[in-house]
Amino acid sequence: MSGPAAEAVRQIAIRLAALSQDGRAYTTNPYDLDRFSQISGLAAELLAVLSNRPTDELVLELGRDSGYATPKIDVRGAVFDDAERVLLMRERVDGRWSLPGGWADPGEAPSVAVTREIAEESGYPATAVKLIACWDRERQANPPPMPVHIYKLFFLCRLDGPAQAPATLETLDVGWFSLDALPPLSLGRVNQHQLNRALEHHRDRHLPTEFD
Repeated sequence: MSGPAAEAVRQIAIRLAALSQDGRAYTTNPYDLDRFSQISGLAAELLAVLSNRPTDELVLELGRDSGYATPKIDVRGAVFDDAERVLLMRERVDGRWSLPGGWADPGEAPSVAVTREIAEESGYPATAVKLIACWDRERQANPPPMPVHIYKLFFLCRLDGPAQAPATLETLDVGWFSLDALPPLSLGRVNQHQLNRALEHHRDRHLPTEFD
């Protein structure tokens, strides 16, 4: 299955997984808990068929959250130098390049989360200057399709000092790149359009925050 039909089934599977999570959060009846767990398993099976990923892997991924199901938050920090080169880090997972960032942790303000990620992944201390955009990943052409709903928060940031050694567990390399000479991007994390929009906000900080 592919195309619009596959996307419709994927969206149904995501909603089923969310309903299952909500049900398990609010019921204490053991029979209902079992039914909601079965619904989550069926959602994982649907997603496995569509993505060719193992069902067991998707069951674990869908089971990481508890409580009422809400979108996950991915934060990304865009830092430019005086030559309008952007700071990128090379991901250990796929060997491609991305803006520093990752999942926001509970108890962190988004601006704190993004500056922590910049420091950990690039070694540079930074401060969040403005929120560039709050984007729905589903509408931003960031592959591949995910089994959960994700909001992507992009921040314009400024450097606060010289670099220290980045965290070696996540980062293969760090570099500064012109947007017309970019290395291979980790497109699930950032794409050319998003970098272009970040540069526009760097040039004009009065541009309004984008919501889509």
